[in-house]
Amino acid sequence: MTLFQAIVLGIVQGLTEFIPISSTAHLVFAARAVGLFEGIEEMLKAEQTTATIAVIQLGTLLAVLVYFARDIVNISRAFVVDHLALLRGPKSRNLADDRANDSKHPSSRLSQDAWLGWLVIIGSIPVGIVGLVFKKQIEGTFTKNLWVIATMMIVVAILLGIAEIVGKRTRSMEDLTIRDALAVGFAQVLALIPGSSRSGSTIMGGLFAGQTRETAARFSFLLSIPAIAASGLLELREALVKLPTGTYGSLAVATVVSGLVGYASIWFLLRFLRTHSTGIFIGYRLIVGGFILLALAGGYITAGVS
Repeated sequence: MTLFQAIVLGIVQGLTEFIPISSTAHLVFAARAVGLFEGIEEMLKAEQTTATIAVIQLGTLLAVLVYFARDIVNISRAFVVDHLALLRGPKSRNLADDRANDSKHPSSRLSQDAWLGWLVIIGSIPVGIVGLVFKKQIEGTFTKNLWVIATMMIVVAILLGIAEIVGKRTRSMEDLTIRDALAVGFAQVLALIPGSSRSGSTIMGGLFAGQTRETAARFSFLLSIPAIAASGLLELREALVKLPTGTYGSLAVATVVSGLVGYASIWFLLRFLRTHSTGIFIGYRLIVGGFILLALAGGYITAGVS
């Protein structure tokens, strides 16, 4: 991987990881456009592309950690303090109980931040299980197939449009329950299919559950932390074996670039969704997905990774 290829992939990853337009679709095209890993066998090329994408995602993970640093610290601190208080018994629960009295969540023994920690954990379980079970398929050529990518761009666009219409959009972060965690968590599983978009799928799940657009996006970003960390760190170990040794420096550059651009993308989307719908992203997905299908049907592009 050259420095130019690294910068291009980093920018594309940072722009598309959090905006609901499918980072995989754009990264596959970007990898083709810059000739990433050309001249090698198709299966190995697919595995190297998957490893590269997963590692670059660690940059966007850093963007989430920095942007939501205060939330993460509050959630982590409350999670530990509240559970220690529960373990120590009734006499040690005063602090946790005082905070819990002001919360709206179902658990009267936990503060809002501690409860949110449990929701992130619960919401992360479905994608963790499915991701491990279908790890080989995710790394293989199927997940780089443009027929699959284009189809899922259109399917999720339609589902997101339906969610915009039927979603009540009345529930905030303080109203989240296990139902929300499961709805968004299972929606995140859909993102394992390329072209779905992790942010697009999870925001869609949040809207179906009745969350406001901004709440759906914020919970989506928090839920991305375990998912991106797990896939990125898992692939990082394998990337050291699968990728040519000369690519490590460029891979680091791509990761840093994706982090910087990803931070800006989070800032933009949260502010955008306060006053706008996801309609512009739905339209974009439909147009790009339809264009890819037409190009494939006309033989202008090939479906595989090459």
